[in-house]
Amino acid sequence: MHPLAQYIDEIPDFPKPGILFRDVSPLLRQKFAETIDAMSALFTDDEWAQVDHLVGIESRGFIFAAALAYKHGKGFVKVRKPGKLPNVHASVSYGLEYGSDELQMQKGDGGRVIICDDLIATGGSMQAAADLCQKVGYEVVGLTCLVDLRALNDFEWNGLRVRSVIQFDD
Repeated sequence: MHPLAQYIDEIPDFPKPGILFRDVSPLLRQKFAETIDAMSALFTDDEWAQVDHLVGIESRGFIFAAALAYKHGKGFVKVRKPGKLPNVHASVSYGLEYGSDELQMQKGDGGRVIICDDLIATGGSMQAAADLCQKVGYEVVGLTCLVDLRALNDFEWNGLRVRSVIQFDD
């Protein structure tokens, strides 16, 4: 297990009974720079050189995508929930482990992107974001998150696997 994992709190039965919520708040409060550096290290310098933008999935994905975009001198692109973004070019609905939702984006510029989120559980939001990026005109070249709940997924999108710093198998 990665040393940063010790800073993640486990909250049982949140947001509903039977769900074990992995709260990254203590990690971000205590080890933010180290967390961003660890996510950055998931990609090589050559890979970073080929990226134009970091895409953040609302809302916690914004934290990681924005910090990585700043660190690497790249642009930042938002994937938002309905009603939060003007000039929406496309939307995608998706299922969650405890419901459903929708994501929206503005028109892309053909750039190469890495999609970022805090955590991957079933892969629903990552799948929707990747499909949406492609739909609006971005080329998805990487997928990353801080935490991968591997017991809930074996996620792959168009041959890309999610790169994560911390993996939980339970």
